[in-house]
Amino acid sequence: MGLFGRIFKTKKATEKARKYAIGLSKSSTTSTAWDALFLTSINDDFYRQLEELMIISDMGVNTALSITSELSHYFKKHPSSTSEERKAGWIEVMQKRYIPVKENPARDFEVIFMMGVNGVGKTTTIGKLAHLYQTMGKKVMVIAGDTFRAGAIEQLTIWAERTGVPIFKKEAGSDPSSVIFEGLKIAKEQGFQTVLVDTAGRLQNKTHLMQELDKMVRVAKKVDENAPHERWLVIDATTGQNGLSQAKVFDEVTKLSGLILTKADGTAKGGIVFAIYDLFKVPIRYIGLGEKIEDIEPFDLENYLMGWLGASF
Repeated sequence: MGLFGRIFKTKKATEKARKYAIGLSKSSTTSTAWDALFLTSINDDFYRQLEELMIISDMGVNTALSITSELSHYFKKHPSSTSEERKAGWIEVMQKRYIPVKENPARDFEVIFMMGVNGVGKTTTIGKLAHLYQTMGKKVMVIAGDTFRAGAIEQLTIWAERTGVPIFKKEAGSDPSSVIFEGLKIAKEQGFQTVLVDTAGRLQNKTHLMQELDKMVRVAKKVDENAPHERWLVIDATTGQNGLSQAKVFDEVTKLSGLILTKADGTAKGGIVFAIYDLFKVPIRYIGLGEKIEDIEPFDLENYLMGWLGASF
């Protein structure tokens, strides 16, 4: 079964593939060059063009060169004569390099810190995740920890109402750590399983706000010694190489455990997440594929890369 037939083994796989295809349709409009590349013979020019395409897709020079080297070794062992075989080879190399994330063990109480600079879609992502976890049968609460912006509190409140999950919040300007501490205490006492915590979005260039994030982490541990159980950075697909500096700063303050790629329904391919993985070993957890509440999916590398290639479903 070929590369583009494997995902149709089950109805669930088919639906997921189509959701990725629809969400990445704008990105695939820029995939003509990718498709044309894999129609050419594998030679020095092929690898040069592949490097250029990966760099244009924001994967960065070092990542592009490293992947190209691995693919060269792969094709020496597995000669490919068709375009589909070449695409499949590239995806296989990528899959071995970016190992799929195993599901975390079920926890009775899980605190997820959501981080990211302003404008990346962090609050919207929290709303979508709250909805997703509810469909999985989890009891969810959100905490408005970004008290520096009244707009952030208002936006999260709208999403909480839309999804029907409770929100713990205080007025703008409140001490964010105290908000988180009180919210987590209530959540644990009332038996909530998953708590999504919004954090301030200007942390990457404000030293005192980075210190505040460190304080938030310490306060969370007073409620649960293992909290925050997850620390996810939201990255905009259009961010480009600036995403590396964002990841560096956040990872220094609180070791990141995952990335969420937003705005993947645009024309940008979001390759920066691979460069971040290479430098910090932070796996990609979820991807935003549209504006609707259900437009968020666990990250699936094969479907994502097939979207890059403009695969038709």
